Amino acid sequence: MLIWFLPLFLVFLMIGLPVVFGMLAAPGILLWMNGQERDLTLLYRNLYNGIDSFPLMAIPFFMLAGELMNRGGITLRLVEFAQALMGHFRGGLAHVNILSSMLFAGLSGSAVADTSALGSMLIPAMEKQGYTRRFAAAITAASSVIGPIIPPSGIMIIYAYVMGESVAALFLAGIVPGILVGLGLMAVVKLMADKYDFPIASRRQTWPERGQASLKAFFPLMTPVIILGGILGGVFTPTEAAAVAAVYALVISLFVLRTMKVAELPDVLGRAALTSAVVLLLVGAAMSFKTVVSLSQTPQMMADWILTLTANPLLLLLLINLLLFVVGMFLDAGPAIIILAPILGPVFTGMGVDSVHFAIIMCVNLTVGLATPPMGLVLFVASAVSGEKVMTIARAILPFLAVEVFVIFLITYVPAISLTIPRLTGFAD
Repeated sequence: MLIWFLPLFLVFLMIGLPVVFGMLAAPGILLWMNGQERDLTLLYRNLYNGIDSFPLMAIPFFMLAGELMNRGGITLRLVEFAQALMGHFRGGLAHVNILSSMLFAGLSGSAVADTSALGSMLIPAMEKQGYTRRFAAAITAASSVIGPIIPPSGIMIIYAYVMGESVAALFLAGIVPGILVGLGLMAVVKLMADKYDFPIASRRQTWPERGQASLKAFFPLMTPVIILGGILGGVFTPTEAAAVAAVYALVISLFVLRTMKVAELPDVLGRAALTSAVVLLLVGAAMSFKTVVSLSQTPQMMADWILTLTANPLLLLLLINLLLFVVGMFLDAGPAIIILAPILGPVFTGMGVDSVHFAIIMCVNLTVGLATPPMGLVLFVASAVSGEKVMTIARAILPFLAVEVFVIFLITYVPAISLTIPRLTGFAD
C-alpha cells in the first residue's frame, strides 16, 4: 500500500498544498491507514532529525553571505568588471550579463538571487541600449541557472546531505559544467549579435581601466577562492567555509568597501533567516520522506521497472534526462532533488554510473528547469523584474534553453567533464 505515497503526494501538489506539508501528509496518511503507527512516529521525528545536522548549517550561512553581498553593492562591481572585459564586443551587454552571472555564481549559489540582483540592473540598461525587454529578461533568466552549478551551490549541499555524498566533490564537479553553460550561452549571443546587429556596449577599455575595474572587484572575487581554497586545503569543512564566507562578506561590505550600514543588518539577517527556514523545512521533510521511500521498497521496484525498458545504461541516461527535464518544468530544483534522488540515485549507481557524475547530471538538469516554462521559478522572477509577461520571456528563452540542454547531454555522456577535477584533487574515485 505504501507505494501509493508518490501519486498521493502529486495529488496534494496539484491541489495547491505547500510542498513541505505534502511530503509529510502523503506518507503519513498511508502509514496510518496501513496500521504502522510506530513508523508514523518515526516519520515525524525524522523531520527534526533531518534538520539537526552540522553539514546543513552551510545553507543558512551561504544564504546570509549572498544577502550581504547583494545589499553591499557587490553586484555593481562585478558588472563593471565584466563590462571592462567584454563590453566592446558586439552584443557586449548580453555577454556582460552572462559573465556577471558566472562571477555572481561564485558568491551566492542561487539562481533567484542572480536574476533579481543582476536583472534589476542589467535589464533596464540593455533596453536603453536598444535590446528588446523580452530578450534582456530571457538572457538574464537563462544565465542565472549558472548560479547553482558553479560552487558554492545550495542544491548540491542538499543533494550531498540527502544522498551521503561529499559536498567538496560536488562543488568541484560543478565548475566545468557551469563554465560550459556560460560559454554555450555566449556562443548563442555571438550568433544572434552578428545576425541582428546587436549594439556594442562600450568602447574597448584600456588596460589601466581594466586594472582599475579588477581592483574594485578583487575582494568580491576572492570569496569563491576562499571557499574552495579552504575546503581543498583542509583548512575548514564546507560548513565552516560557509560561515567564513558570511563573515568575509560582512567585513567587506561594512568596513572595507563601506557599501552597507549597520542599520541594514536586521533586514539582511531576517531575509536570510526566512529563506533558510524554507529550505531547511524542505530538507527535514525530505529525510522523513526518505524513510517511507525505503520502507516501501520503491527504489528496488523502480530499478526493476526501469530495467524492463532497457538494460543499456546510455539509453537509460537519455530517458532519465527526459524525465528530469519534464519534472523541472513543474517542480523547483530543491524539492525535486529531495524527492527523486533517493529513488533514482541507487538505481543508476547500481548500474555502474559514478555517484558524483549522476549527482551533477541531476543537479544541472533540474537547475535548467528553473528557467523552463511553464513553472520555471526564475521566469517569474525575471517577469517581476522586467514587467514582461512570463510566456513572452519563455518564447524568447528557447534558443538559450536549447544550448543548455545540449550541455546537459554533453555532461551525461562525457563523464570526464564533471569528474576530472574531483579525481585530480582526490575527492572522487
